[in-house]
Amino acid sequence: MSGVEAWVKMLTAAVAITLLLIAVNALHMRSSGRLIVATTTSLHDAGLLDAVERAYESQTHVDLIFIPAGTGQAVENAKRGDVDLVLVHSPELEKILLEGGFGVSRKIFAYNFFAIIGPEADPAGLRGLNATQALKRIAAYGDSKPFKVWISRGDNSGTYVREKNLWVQAGFNYDEIALKPWYDSAGAGMGAVIMKAEEFSAYTLVDMGTYLKYALDGRTSLKVLVTETRELLNVYSAIAVNPACRGEANYEAAIAFISFLVSEKGQQLIENYGRSIYGRSLFKGAVKLLRESPESQIAMWIREQAYINGYECPPEYRGPGHPELYG
Repeated sequence: MSGVEAWVKMLTAAVAITLLLIAVNALHMRSSGRLIVATTTSLHDAGLLDAVERAYESQTHVDLIFIPAGTGQAVENAKRGDVDLVLVHSPELEKILLEGGFGVSRKIFAYNFFAIIGPEADPAGLRGLNATQALKRIAAYGDSKPFKVWISRGDNSGTYVREKNLWVQAGFNYDEIALKPWYDSAGAGMGAVIMKAEEFSAYTLVDMGTYLKYALDGRTSLKVLVTETRELLNVYSAIAVNPACRGEANYEAAIAFISFLVSEKGQQLIENYGRSIYGRSLFKGAVKLLRESPESQIAMWIREQAYINGYECPPEYRGPGHPELYG
């Protein structure tokens, strides 16, 4: 055997051993009481998941592992079977995950609102407008300026999906808007986009949870100009990875965690998060609202925008067992 052949054989063996160790480690993570959760960056950047992790781990033997990413990436992680559960906020992408057979047992657990923020002077004049009116004003203002006016996530997140939909609702071709000199696609998470908009004194679409944390921490001077309208409702859902599709998924642990999020204790934690520090909550629990006040305006908005085929989770996409989630 030549030296090159021996080296190739050793390298092949080393690669095989490495892959085996990775597989063993993955099995260990799944079998040692760990729950791997892909989550939208807005929940992570706002700090809510740190509070959830402390509360949940204090009452269970489960080790929560959060992987923050845009909703699009979280969905891809679920499709590959890299995670056990996703926490996301894009009904369009969530529907694709369910219909593809990769996700089951969807539960809506929280909501807040997106907002359009910008410099306090508001040179484009957005105050008092709704979201589509504001984007029309942004486009007109941007076309008259030689600098960046709008900062976009540009990362296939739930926020970015909503932004693209809003441009279309305002009557624009999004592909044309994205090529405008005044439009900047950051390709970054929510916190980074807020800071970039701060740097350029520009406008952007944000989720209120992350914005409030950054604003009240003194990290941005940008102000909320448009929010709490129907088209800016922001609904968060939990979806377990389908064990029939990804047999290695820790389905029972995922369902247990979803049950915690929608429990009275979990909903109170969500409702109270931020009050002691910021004087107001950053997220609202959705469970009690949908159950006890179904005719309220926000409950109707949630059903209109976030239900799939008329259901929180259509019956055909509910995982094995646990009918109590939908009782």
